[in-house]
Amino acid sequence: MTTIITSAKHKVDASSVVSVGPPKLSLPKFTIAAVFLVLVSIYALVTFGVNQVALIVSIASVAGAYMAINIGANDVANNVGPAVGSGALTLGGAIFIAVIFESAGALLAGGDVVSTISKGIIDASLIPDSTTFMLAMGAALLAGALWLNLATWLGAPVSTTHSIVGGVLGGGVAAAGYNVVDWEVMSKIAASWVVSPLLGGLIAAAFLAGIEKTVFSKQDMIAASRRWVPIFLGVMVAAFTMYLMMKGLKKIWKPGPSIILGVGLGGFVVAQMILRPLVSKASLSLENRRAGVNQLFNIPLVFAAALLSFSHGANDVANAVGPLSAIVSVASSAEVASKVGIPLWVMAIGAIGISLGLFLFGAKLIRTVGKQLTALDQTRAFCVCLSAAITVIGASALGLPVSSTHIAIGAVFGVGFYREFCSNTGSRSRPGFAARIDQVIDRLIRGDAARVTAVEKRRKPRRLVRRSQLLTILAAWFITVPSAAAISASLFYIVQGIAK
Repeated sequence: MTTIITSAKHKVDASSVVSVGPPKLSLPKFTIAAVFLVLVSIYALVTFGVNQVALIVSIASVAGAYMAINIGANDVANNVGPAVGSGALTLGGAIFIAVIFESAGALLAGGDVVSTISKGIIDASLIPDSTTFMLAMGAALLAGALWLNLATWLGAPVSTTHSIVGGVLGGGVAAAGYNVVDWEVMSKIAASWVVSPLLGGLIAAAFLAGIEKTVFSKQDMIAASRRWVPIFLGVMVAAFTMYLMMKGLKKIWKPGPSIILGVGLGGFVVAQMILRPLVSKASLSLENRRAGVNQLFNIPLVFAAALLSFSHGANDVANAVGPLSAIVSVASSAEVASKVGIPLWVMAIGAIGISLGLFLFGAKLIRTVGKQLTALDQTRAFCVCLSAAITVIGASALGLPVSSTHIAIGAVFGVGFYREFCSNTGSRSRPGFAARIDQVIDRLIRGDAARVTAVEKRRKPRRLVRRSQLLTILAAWFITVPSAAAISASLFYIVQGIAK
């Protein structure tokens, strides 16, 4: 535990701890991905024999593997992007950590049973026969993967859950009509497009405001950090403890609310006992400025990235293996069940595919989330990660369907807009602001109001959030479900026409 806090004089840079990056590849990235897809296809054919059903399973397995690759390329960036953007992790270190913990989450805590229909949005009993069901789920997988691939190419982090939901929706409607859809569930999912980013942004901004107020606004930041940083880190320990119990381990252990809350409070108390002396010792050699205090958040950010990746692997691997497991189950028993077991080879496809997608193609979205939306230092990145955990905990407790992707991106924008608001209104101190106010007051006293107005009009507000990126991401969010649904329905009709 002594490595949690570092000092400026004898610090262990978090980036150097995990600076292992992906080696230079002797083969093109797309060639490596293609080889993986071919191996998956061959394994499925060998497992089921050469017949029509085996061909469907083989194609579906490739679609599932392709989906997993795109989940790794797009979705994982939300977990490690803030740590990279703040400088707590190098890009190579972030990819290394994410690959390890995404795989561990998928294989150790991904569960051995999965719902055949993502989020229960369609009634499988209304689909005419098992072959039609398999075609619909295969179309859903491929559609979700294609949409994620396009979004990654555009540099837009989107929800993989919404992508597969759209695919299942489109495939289900194409197979059995609009009555197959549970529109109440769909309306809740649509509501999450607004709820998720707003909650994430507000909570992240609130924590940043709290740190600014209690630490960075003080003349002696070091003394303030000794008092308040252990509290904020303790909140993080409690939040991630509850987050892992509610989300990361929910498929293998389901404790009650009282146990979760009790363990979270216990984690906070233990964290205070451990962290206070560590922070006090580390602060002795820190510079009394923001950059110095930021060093206290380096290692906690590494842990946050690892835990978020573990939980993501445990949860979102189902987006790739859920429909595939359903197809494999139907191919084996000719029956559609609401819950099916996940064969080890299917889970391995999901885990390897996510890791491979992150390793080969994840750098682009990691840079987008960490560096291209707004400037992040360690404190701001800490607020983003903490907001992601707390928002998911609160939403799960209230039964609100939220997207972890939307929460994380909303938190990044929340931090950016809070900084922009403070910068443009003078809500926090900054060099020259007090002097500028004094000048304005003096001119007003002298009756030079016209000149003051002209000067203030010429001073443009600062823009600390990239509007172009914001608009691109918002547009991608709102068209994710309908786009994936349209692609899925088109694929289903094409394949059904070929089969006939």
